[in-house]
Amino acid sequence: AAGIAPRRGSRRGGDRAAAGIAPRSDAARWSALADAIVADVTADCTHPSGRWQRAPDDPRVDAALLTAALRGALPADDSRSIATYTAVREDLGRRGFVYRFRQDARALSDSEGAFLVCGFWMALAARQQGDDVAAAHWFERARTACGPPGLFTEEYDIRQRQLRGNLPQAFVHALMFEASARLAQDRP
Repeated sequence: AAGIAPRRGSRRGGDRAAAGIAPRSDAARWSALADAIVADVTADCTHPSGRWQRAPDDPRVDAALLTAALRGALPADDSRSIATYTAVREDLGRRGFVYRFRQDARALSDSEGAFLVCGFWMALAARQQGDDVAAAHWFERARTACGPPGLFTEEYDIRQRQLRGNLPQAFVHALMFEASARLAQDRP
C-alpha cells in the first residue's frame, strides 16, 4: 500500500488548509514522492511472477497487498495489481472466503480462520478488475459470516462455521459498508 497517502494528498480538493492537506502547489511534489515510493517497493518487493510479495525476503502472497490498487497507489490495470489479485484468489481463497496469508506449510484452515476483511477486499478487487459476478460472490460470502446480531469478528472458521477473533471487528464492518456501496454503484 506504499505510495497511497502521498498520491491521495496530491489529489484532494476543497479547503486544503482546513483539512490539513498540502496546498495545490505541493501536489506535484506529493505525486513524485508517491511515484518514488512505488518504484522503491517495486524494486524490492516484486515477486518473479510479477505480483507483489510481503517483503524483500518474504515471497508469500498476502491479501493486504490488494490495497495498493484499491487505495490508488497504482492503477487497477497495472500488471502487478492483476497478478496480485490472481495470486490472492488462487492461493488464499477457499470456499468463497479469503485468508490473509499462509502462516506455514499447514493447510490454510489449520493455522487460523479466514480473515473477513480480506473477503471484502477481494470483492472490491474483483469489481475493480471488471468481474462483477466474482465481486458479488466474494461480498456475499464474507457478508454471511456474521453472528446473529449482524456483528462481524476478525476471522471465520470455514470448516466449523464459527466466528473467531475479536468481536466486534470495526475494520470488517467498515469494509462491508464500503464494498456494499461500491458494488451497488453503476459502472461509468
